[in-house]
Amino acid sequence: MPRLAFLLLTAGGLCAAAPALAGAVFVPPAGCTLGMTVQMHSCQVANYYTCAGDPPGDQWISFADGEGEYFLSHIDAETRWVESVSLYSGEVDALDAAATADSASFSTLLSTGRDDYDFVTRSNMGTAQRYIGNDTLTGQTITIDGVPLEQCRFEMQIVDAQGNRTATRKGTQLISRKMRLFFSGTESFENAYGERSTSIDTPVSFAFPGEAGFAATRPEYDCDMMLTDLSPLVDHPSKEAVK
Repeated sequence: MPRLAFLLLTAGGLCAAAPALAGAVFVPPAGCTLGMTVQMHSCQVANYYTCAGDPPGDQWISFADGEGEYFLSHIDAETRWVESVSLYSGEVDALDAAATADSASFSTLLSTGRDDYDFVTRSNMGTAQRYIGNDTLTGQTITIDGVPLEQCRFEMQIVDAQGNRTATRKGTQLISRKMRLFFSGTESFENAYGERSTSIDTPVSFAFPGEAGFAATRPEYDCDMMLTDLSPLVDHPSKEAVK
């Protein structure tokens, strides 16, 4: 699915929170500090930043592909989905804490090896979705570009406001204990019609302040491939994008 470059948003004050792109350099909003840039497979790059006005532990993530920035994610210290913005459609989703039965907890995952969740989000377009699933550490570790990571297996059902299953997602992800973040891995997706797709969005390189590739806005890997899989970032909030 093609993704458009950044669109101005007016809902919920997010226009002020949206980052700017200056040439090939990512520039976070005023009052925010860029901390890391991650190049991933499937022609994607993510820039991670924090903002002084947010609660401690909150993070913003800007995702871009070969056509430009297409998704913003805002998570808290427990990796819970606070809000997300599709820059392709203009849809803004936010966590409905009152309707949530079991919030995601990164602390629980680290301490017990498994976290179950059952939460609800609502969008500015009037839709609600329920996400029921779990994350489980496998005990396997991996180091990518000098960053130690642990493998996490996940399963998730996505249900609409009427209780109908709209999608199933499962696969493996990677986590960083130090950064308290999820990173994508290999995922399979099936919608309510039985249509299936897979995606591999594993990180390839990490860049921190002062390093080559920091604040990059253009992805570097797999961009010569024709990608037809559904993006996990829009529909899969439990991973590094949103939870």
